[in-house]
Amino acid sequence: MTYCIGVKLDAGLVFLSDSRTNAGVDQISTFRKMMVYEKPGDRFMVLLSAGNLSISQSIREILQVERLENGDEPPITIWNATSMFDVARVLGSAIRRIHDQDAAALAHAGVDFNASLILGGQIGNEPMRLFLVYSAGNFIEATRETCYFQIGESKYGKPVLDRMITPQTPLDEAAKCALVSMDSTLKSNLSVGLPLDLLVYEANALQSEKIVCIDDHNPYFAMIRGAWGQKLRQVFESIDDPQWGSDSATYPLRAPSRYEPMGKIHHPGEKIL
Repeated sequence: MTYCIGVKLDAGLVFLSDSRTNAGVDQISTFRKMMVYEKPGDRFMVLLSAGNLSISQSIREILQVERLENGDEPPITIWNATSMFDVARVLGSAIRRIHDQDAAALAHAGVDFNASLILGGQIGNEPMRLFLVYSAGNFIEATRETCYFQIGESKYGKPVLDRMITPQTPLDEAAKCALVSMDSTLKSNLSVGLPLDLLVYEANALQSEKIVCIDDHNPYFAMIRGAWGQKLRQVFESIDDPQWGSDSATYPLRAPSRYEPMGKIHHPGEKIL
């Protein structure tokens, strides 16, 4: 399985991906889910992928050469597109090409055509943009109200992102939050695993050197894993235990409600309606 995060902030973009793939408990492998396309001073793009590995690898391969017809103008590619929207269109076209090529054979073998991707970056003077691209090749764009996307095993790491990430969040704080989100997922799901790829892009730089591969010996991530669990336990223990019907309780658990407590069944013929 996979867990990938893409975050769009006022200050830049943050991308994080794991590298585990599995086809059963005895078929565990490591494949990177992040691709970086950079032409310094002109364009910077990152692609994260989840889903069927053979599909996502084929999409990444064909994306390099995929061309969208553009009337009398030269075909659009990821290297000459003038907007990230057009790059997303090229990516959608590449997905549909692989679908036309492989979907029938996969279906015959009982395998769904399953791929989801996060695409983000910046071209020239256009503002940064972030897209979530589906297996049909259609896509949605991040907004200020929804400034991050997840693909893969998203449920375990979502709560901390929901509570912490806003468009105004500084880049380093967002990177820390993404790593905490990843740690929560690693803790709860064995199908997500190290090493991780983390990339931070500063707005308008059109290049990035803030790229790191994080393994189980990385000192910062080891600190995150230890500190997050410890601080979470401290916060949990600082919250009062429930107090049942105590008149002196500051936060009584049994308090007036417009709903009655759940009824009990005392014999076989009794029903609760």
